[in-house]
Amino acid sequence: MESAGSRVSKRQFIARVAARCGVSIRTAADVYQALFSELTDAVGGGETVVLTGFGRFYRQEHKGHKVRFGQSAVDDYYVLKFSASRSINRRLDDDNLARFSTQTETQDSCALNIVSHAQSGATA
Repeated sequence: MESAGSRVSKRQFIARVAARCGVSIRTAADVYQALFSELTDAVGGGETVVLTGFGRFYRQEHKGHKVRFGQSAVDDYYVLKFSASRSINRRLDDDNLARFSTQTETQDSCALNIVSHAQSGATA
């Protein structure tokens, strides 16, 4: 199995998104916070969030169990699950990276347009 590679912190991730979209770090951080707040609220409410071309987020129930060394038990609980789309999984395959480079450039320009549109709506 391959090594997971280096980790990217939240701060680094937001800075990369800001640079890619040509917006301030503050704007990217606000979008990041809103995106994950909405995602967790929706999934927490029992909805499945499907991001076409990326994947789906959903909650999965886990049954409680007895603790092996003790008299207490773990109650039933939910966990957040993510299932990547086929296209994302293919993009992660090193052999296919070149094939998806033009698609990524198009998605980048679309993301920039979305953020620009959101900014102009916020100031209007």
